[in-house]
Order: sequence, then structure tokens, then C-alpha cells
Amino acid sequence: MILIPRPKYLEKILSLINRDVMLILIGQRRVGKSYLLRLVKEYLEKNEPDANIVYINKEFDISGEISDARQLYDYADRRLPEGGRNYLLIDEVQDIDNYENALRSLHAQDRCQIIATGSNAYIFSSELSTRLAGRYIEIPIYNLSYREFLSFRNIPDSDENLLKFLKVGGLPGLTHFDIDDDNQLTDYLSGVYDTIMLRDVISREKIRNIRFIHNLSRYIADTAGKLFSLRNICNVMKTEGENITTSLTSSYMGFLSNAMLINEVHRYDIHGKRLLETLSKFYFSDHGLRNLLCGFKLLTGIEKVMENVVYLYLLQQGYKVNVGILRIGEVDFVATRNSNIVYVQVTYLLNSEDTIKREFGNLAAIKDNYPKYVVSMNPIVGDLDQYPGIRHVSLRQFLTSDI
Repeated sequence: MILIPRPKYLEKILSLINRDVMLILIGQRRVGKSYLLRLVKEYLEKNEPDANIVYINKEFDISGEISDARQLYDYADRRLPEGGRNYLLIDEVQDIDNYENALRSLHAQDRCQIIATGSNAYIFSSELSTRLAGRYIEIPIYNLSYREFLSFRNIPDSDENLLKFLKVGGLPGLTHFDIDDDNQLTDYLSGVYDTIMLRDVISREKIRNIRFIHNLSRYIADTAGKLFSLRNICNVMKTEGENITTSLTSSYMGFLSNAMLINEVHRYDIHGKRLLETLSKFYFSDHGLRNLLCGFKLLTGIEKVMENVVYLYLLQQGYKVNVGILRIGEVDFVATRNSNIVYVQVTYLLNSEDTIKREFGNLAAIKDNYPKYVVSMNPIVGDLDQYPGIRHVSLRQFLTSDI
């Protein structure tokens, strides 16, 4: 199988090699971590032919030869001679019990450059931060951006192809399928969703109420981009015959977030410049999986999909993203990267004076000089005289520009 490069990620990984830190690629299953790891392996084999490279793919280790830290350490120890130019590449390292003990020992001995991937945010944020603090750099890997989607499929930027992207999402594996064939699309995305739910949620977290965890993920898909209330979801479940507590709902939300199927986005008080602890929003790590759970009803949920896509693009551009809160209303996204801030409003169409006033007016209430965008699907775009300093761009323009 031909490996299609993702230069931005590959260049970042290669720039950090041999700097006395472990590199951890983290992201939802099937976003391309394994392919990046194989691209790194190919690069090392080509450019360092005398290096010792150990490559372990736990996702396909049917034999279970490496299931715990001791086995991992012994396996690497036998194959990586002391004093050599050594590399240890591990795919889905979280499937190895107490893996962090082996990594810490190998790193402390300066035995090898460690590059690993993982698909569970809790494991990496807890064990790694506690036992490997200061010894690793976490590199988030996301699904394909719109530009990558076009590049992977070798197709031009067009309204038609944007709509395809909005429908199918950005999982790299879709490149090998006919996305115009709804059966192929559904089969592939269903397989990815089922794998995440079974391996990273139900089995790992020992879920007992399987019906509820699936209902919860569908509810989040249907309400993506709306403020989430634990009490509301419990009330909805009661109407469907399930007596669910807010505590259980909160735990299950955490499991879905840990599996990186969904992302929690906190509210940020723009005037007070502080994060708010209540009423977050949730977006999917891949909008194709969100659409799968909603039955691919793109036209009835287009604004939710657009928001999800813009949110992911801001992450792909290296921003930390929050929901902005003002006294007069809400700003969809406040994105921060280093000392830079970008404000973004997303709407399907600016088809009424009320909509224009809401989308532009909220941004106009922010009295600073950072970039402000209104993103829509309007065929004709351009800044409005009554709202100077606020750019109105099409979704295509936004997704094909460096923000």
C-alpha cells in the first residue's frame, strides 16, 4: 500500500528526533497515526541505514508476544544494542500494560529514541504526566483537513468536492474507497466507529450499559455545537425508558472523550478573560463519524457540520479553541495560538438582517484588533461597510487559507 505523506506532521516529528525526549503521537483511531509512524520508519531506513529500528504494532499483535512492560523492555533490549543508533517505534502503545515503566527505563538508559502512538487521552495525560514528566512531547494528530482531503484524492477545490468533504469527513482510510458509494462509505465509517466503541470505550472502561453509551454518542452527534447539560440528557433518556443519573452520564461522557471520539470545548469569558467551568460544547474528532450517527442528514444539520469542520481546522492550524461568551451573546470560537487570537462565527447563510446583525454584531462587540471572521456558505462574500474589520469569507476560502 502506498503511503501518502502528510508533510506538516512528518516534518514536525523529524525535527524533534534525537533531542532527548520521547515523542508521543496521540489521536483518535484511524486518523493516520500508524501511517505517520511507518513514514518515519521509511525515512529512518533510507537516511540512517546503519541504525537499529524496532517497530511494534500492537493493533495487529495477535500473538500477544508483548503484553506488559517487562515483555516490552526485554523485546527492545534484545534488539537495541547499547551505544548504537537505536529507534523504538510502537503503534498503539496503550495496549501494553504498564508500558510507561518500560519507556521510562529505556529512556533513562539513553538506549533509544522512542516514538509511540496512542488512542486514549486519559492514559497519556495521567500515567505519562505523572511518571514521564518532562521526558516526552505530545504531538496531536487530527483527521484530514479539507486541503489534505483534496490532495489525498487528487481532486480540485470546488463546491462539489467541499460538499463531499462535509459529508464523508476526513479519515485517511476513506481514500481507498468510493465515497460516492453510500454502502462503502457507511461500511467503512461503521467499522471505525464500532472499533473505537468496542476497544477504546466498552472494553477498556468495562461499560455495562452498552445501550446507553451508544444512545449518548448519537445524542451528542445530533446536538453537536450546542451547550451540553447533563440534566437535559438524563431527561431525554427518561423519555426513552432509561433512568440515567447525571453521575453516570458524566462518566460516560468522559469515556467518549478519553477515546477521542468527541472533544469538549469550554466556554471563555471574553471580557473577563477567564475560562468558565459549566456548560461546555462537544464536537466530533471526525465529522464523518458524526454524520454516520445522524444518518448523513447533511442538509438538515449543515450548520452543525460546518461548525465541527471549522473547529477541527482551527485545531489543525495549531490553535487552542474555546467558545466565546459576551454579555450580548456568544462567539462560536475563540482560537488562541501563542499570543495570537482569532475570533470566528459560523453560519450557514447570511439570509436575513437579523442573522447579519447577530453574527457580525457579536464580533463587533469585541474591542480589540485581533482577526475576526464570519464564515458562511454564501456564494458572494466580502466585508460589510457597517462592520469594519470583520472579514466575511466562504467556508471554502476559510478551509484553504492559513489562519
